[in-house]
Amino acid sequence: MQDSARLDATFQALSDPTRRAILQRLAREGDVTVMDLAEPFAMSQPAISKHLKVLEKAGLVSRGRDAQKRPVHLEAQPLAEATGWLIEYRKYWSAQFGRLDGLLEELQAIEAAAGKN
Repeated sequence: MQDSARLDATFQALSDPTRRAILQRLAREGDVTVMDLAEPFAMSQPAISKHLKVLEKAGLVSRGRDAQKRPVHLEAQPLAEATGWLIEYRKYWSAQFGRLDGLLEELQAIEAAAGKN
């Protein structure tokens, strides 16, 4: 998958609170079966499976084989790529806020000087 398409798929997958909750649970507990993942949600196992397909398509989870079980495994690389993309914008906004801080300091100095005259 191309970088841009992979990033799009990651953010699209993360846009749903159920999918984010699934990822949080996998990060916290490790590999979990689909049935175990469905337990805390007020939805059917097929509905959870649909969410897992979206996460799998984005490369955020994979399914293994353990005898009769198919544990779901968190794949963190797409999250790292999304984080890297967001960090670039954090740098941009930090620079913008730095310039704004400089301007405010300059205006405060002008006001202070004007008040002393």
